[in-house]
Amino acid sequence: MPIVLVRIDDRLVHGQIVQGWLKILDVNIILVVSDIVTLDTMQQMLMTMAVPDNIKLDIKNLKNATNGITNGQYDKERVMILAVSPSDILYMIEAGADFKSVNVGGMHFISGKRQLLRNLCVNDNDVESLHKIHIKSVEIEGRILPEDEKKDIMPLIEKEYRSMHRR
Repeated sequence: MPIVLVRIDDRLVHGQIVQGWLKILDVNIILVVSDIVTLDTMQQMLMTMAVPDNIKLDIKNLKNATNGITNGQYDKERVMILAVSPSDILYMIEAGADFKSVNVGGMHFISGKRQLLRNLCVNDNDVESLHKIHIKSVEIEGRILPEDEKKDIMPLIEKEYRSMHRR
């Protein structure tokens, strides 16, 4: 399966995806991985309206998305995967998804998170998951838009990881 982009972005489908990433990536499916969105018909409707008609929007919970990826459902497609959290990506990788690179595009501030960069706010679980993804030889890069320079965020994550394990 040509997975064109695996992205962590807590906003999932939004203007930067539609106007930025879709304009340069030749995808025919956006796979939104979210247990919450699968239960929210309003969010599903809004995302469907935002995605161009020539691109299929597939919204699945984590388990079903992982099964689809690992069982070859998307093998003949060009897929952009959007997930809310690093733990979702880690789950897919540990279940057999073969991701070479993960783009961290937006992990915004909510209570309990600490800000490392403008668009990178993490809690301990995020740091732990990103660390585990990285040690599986998966590239992790930070970039909001495709024309932005790739930023290696792992030095920041590893610093947080070491700090967590000294507490």
